[in-house]
Amino acid sequence: MTQGERVRPGIGELLGSPADDRRIAFEGAQGISPWQARFILLKGTNPLFRRGRLGKLLRYPRWVATSQHQRNDMGPSSNSSSLEAALRDVVGSDQVLTRPEELFVYEADGLTHHSARPRAVILPATTEEVARVVKACRKHEVPFVPRGAGTGLSGGALALADGVIIECARMNRILRVDPGDRFAVVQPGVVNADLSKAVLQHGLFYAPDPSSQQACTLGGNVAENSGGPHTLKYGTTTNHVLALELVLPDGNVVRLGSPTGWPAGYDLVGAVVGSEGTLGIVTEATVRLTPIPERTETLLGIFPDVVSACRAVGAIIRSGLVPAAMEIVDRRTIEAVEASVYAAGLPTDAGAVLIMELDGPAVAVGVQAERTQALALAEGAREVQVARDEEERQRFWRARKGAFGAMGRLAPDLYVNDAVVPRRKLPEILEAVCAIGDKHGLRLSNVFHAGDGNLHPNISFDRRDADELARVLKAGKEILQLCVEAGGVISGEHGIGTEKRDYMGLLFSDDDLDAMKKLRAAFDPTLTCNPGKLFPTTRFCYEANPKARGYDQVPLG
Repeated sequence: MTQGERVRPGIGELLGSPADDRRIAFEGAQGISPWQARFILLKGTNPLFRRGRLGKLLRYPRWVATSQHQRNDMGPSSNSSSLEAALRDVVGSDQVLTRPEELFVYEADGLTHHSARPRAVILPATTEEVARVVKACRKHEVPFVPRGAGTGLSGGALALADGVIIECARMNRILRVDPGDRFAVVQPGVVNADLSKAVLQHGLFYAPDPSSQQACTLGGNVAENSGGPHTLKYGTTTNHVLALELVLPDGNVVRLGSPTGWPAGYDLVGAVVGSEGTLGIVTEATVRLTPIPERTETLLGIFPDVVSACRAVGAIIRSGLVPAAMEIVDRRTIEAVEASVYAAGLPTDAGAVLIMELDGPAVAVGVQAERTQALALAEGAREVQVARDEEERQRFWRARKGAFGAMGRLAPDLYVNDAVVPRRKLPEILEAVCAIGDKHGLRLSNVFHAGDGNLHPNISFDRRDADELARVLKAGKEILQLCVEAGGVISGEHGIGTEKRDYMGLLFSDDDLDAMKKLRAAFDPTLTCNPGKLFPTTRFCYEANPKARGYDQVPLG
């Protein structure tokens, strides 16, 4: 590259740019492909992108059926035409998407190597419209799938079995804010970060903060029980949902829970949160709001390696301190971030950095920060920086929040693994995870919620290389097995979806799975609501070929 030559942005960098810039710039990105273009557009907040109208912006090749792309070829049929007519009667012709260039955007979520073309995408604006759409699908015996912003990472929003996607993006209103009792009533299409902005004037915020919080919606967060960096102190979505309005798979509408958080009878809210859209479609949520802490201190520990950073996490927690967040970013991720638009000025020779955040009463937080700093230094940190102001705090967090976007510079595709292990086993598990990546000749990096043991090994790869894809999937399986053997679980916040459904047998017996299926059948006896998710498609699920995950046609019933 000659001096002064402009470097074209990596694909991941475009995810953080304004929508208008993305629209102009994505065609010039390095290694752009239709799959990556879809991912950029899925992240957009511009309605043009959110609704999938790409005709003037994108040319893409005719799809050819492969083992990696599930074709839902309908062909002309009276049932299709009849259903489409019924759906248009409900929401209007403009809110029923059926053209190939419109459906293209909805063939995948953030797990881009799993895909399925939907029969149609419907964009209702009210609970009544959602209920009528569900009833129309039931009448025509067509499965349906609720979808938010499409930022999920487990294939949970794919329309398998020739299904219809019910896209909730138009239901984006904050219906009520009650500062006194500290709750808000929201529609499912409200963007996560927008809720905190809306209640800031009341000295409140919404605590769950997924890394995609600038784009992901609260309905999707409820479906996946999303977490985020501050899960350590504040918990996941389930700890902040008080009540739900739910359209059942038969089209009836029910209300579950109570704004007080103390409903009578069974905890059905708890059953729905994290059910991945298999029990119904959330059309309204009452969520808990939290007072903004009086003081926040953010520290950045520089460590020689990931293992010593993990040991520091354990030492801090054992001391009795409960930080709001503890996040580790390894060297490969630091290098990618510092070469991207998210550069935060981190030392690229560091083996890892540990972001530590404490919040609470001003009288206590200062002392806690001093203890945290001392413990990190005692465990091998060569330096611990303390943010002097909000600008520096945001600089520290930029390395963590921009990590996934920066990974787009390394390869066309990114496989974000998600598993949880006991915190005390983090050092040995991280060493073993890196060894798995090296064994398969893969580019593996780590950025994760260290405080609660939620790992996110990231594998950068090119899905067009069949051999590399096979190695990626094999490594993913080995990482899950490793975490389960260490006493962990196969998902912390991304869900099961199609990605991990065939590995549920690593954790659960046939009797366990049967109990879960009975719960699902109580809500949806015909299994038309988001079929093909959560549960194994073969008896010996964990023995199955992982290349088949999510690519096979899933029968109803």
